[in-house]
Amino acid sequence: MSTATPQPSPRFWEEKTLAEMSQDEWEQLCDGCGKCCLHKLIDDETDELYFTDLACQLLDLETCQCSDYSNRIEKVAECQTFSAETVKDMYWLPTSCAYRTLAEGRKLEKWHHLISGNKNSVHRFKRSVKGKCVSENDVAFDDWQTRVVKWV
Repeated sequence: MSTATPQPSPRFWEEKTLAEMSQDEWEQLCDGCGKCCLHKLIDDETDELYFTDLACQLLDLETCQCSDYSNRIEKVAECQTFSAETVKDMYWLPTSCAYRTLAEGRKLEKWHHLISGNKNSVHRFKRSVKGKCVSENDVAFDDWQTRVVKWV
């Protein structure tokens, strides 16, 4: 009996629903944009969501990857995980997010690494936060409202 992990089919995201994907396939969907790691603010009166250019303290601003992915939930109280069952409720995910894209029945964009074959496409097409944000540690909490951005 083989103990090797089965490799995903070449275009698994077109053949499977989010719920049918293996953990490996699920993880491969992430485009590495880092947008989900930006702090968001919600207007108390209107419930409107605003993205800031403030990145989680664990986000590597150069690679747009979490610097401690396996321990992020323990280290960052606000960090959220989601699944095929909950992704539709994650209204705060940017519309470009592959999870949200597939959950809404849309196709992955040409810059997504599963389409382009290149993990750097997200940066080359300027779809990531690379060069656009600062660490939350560099801005006082009272100043976060001044960091709202429209480019997400």
